[in-house]
Amino acid sequence: MTITQLQYVLAVAEHKNFTLAAEKCFVTQPTLSMQIQKLEEELDIQIFDRGKKPIQLTTVGEQIVSQAKNIVNESGRIKDIVDQQKGYIGGDFKVGIIPTIMPTLLPMFMNNFIKKYPKVNLIIEERTTEEIIRMIKNGQLDAAIAATPLHEETIKEIVLYYEPFVAYVPENIPAYNKKEFEVEDLDLNLHNVLLLQDGHCFRHNILNLCKAKGLGNDNHFQIESGSFETLVKLADEGLGMTLLPYLHTLDMGDKANKKLRHFKEPRPSREVSLIYSKKELKLHIIEALRSTIAGVVRGAITFQNVEITSPLQKK
Repeated sequence: MTITQLQYVLAVAEHKNFTLAAEKCFVTQPTLSMQIQKLEEELDIQIFDRGKKPIQLTTVGEQIVSQAKNIVNESGRIKDIVDQQKGYIGGDFKVGIIPTIMPTLLPMFMNNFIKKYPKVNLIIEERTTEEIIRMIKNGQLDAAIAATPLHEETIKEIVLYYEPFVAYVPENIPAYNKKEFEVEDLDLNLHNVLLLQDGHCFRHNILNLCKAKGLGNDNHFQIESGSFETLVKLADEGLGMTLLPYLHTLDMGDKANKKLRHFKEPRPSREVSLIYSKKELKLHIIEALRSTIAGVVRGAITFQNVEITSPLQKK
């Protein structure tokens, strides 16, 4: 039994296809199939039911895959220990970022990070919060950037910043005439609020905000789209107002800026954190990523007297 054989098993278990698994492992399909077959012969069991389409794990195969994940992940930590001891900051580092953060935050820090840490190969994946939690637990991601808290015992969270919510209000909405918003103003406009589809954590941030204030219920909201860009366009067509994360509003232009309404203090906001498994050993890269993002965000972004605050700044 070898680590390579276990890696091949995990690839087939994930992709449910020998050819695709071989491509992901950068080997030929016959090579991958032969190694898995050798492992099955050594163990005298069948890991995969090849008669089903797509390929399925056998009962014992499911147990083997579960243990194989632990073995492969732990074997990779040996190099992490050596790198950390030597102070080497480099190698592959897989990061997941949720869709409502990735388009705005990634361009802000990526170039700075690459220049400062050229030996680190950042592999960025856009993933939902649910996918991120699963992939971190399975060792498929080294870290992620997501809205928190997640309340996951095996995952550590380092707060990067607190991002205010901003209202985007077209001229046909009465609230357009207000210079600043209060959370209670949402109660008067619930039937006009356009939000992201279910499954996006930003949508739940807003719903939870209203519930905390005792405002409205889910049935008042129109769930129209999976992107902020579409929500803004729908609002411009007179179909309602929407709520945006602050960073998304920075490059909207003068015409759109006239429709932005910031909330009065204390401004409602979401907590954005760098998260990773408590077993993670690439802490030197995590710290490099944290310091780069915090350095770019902290104090560098101000707009109409609104600041993105770091944990140290927030009182």
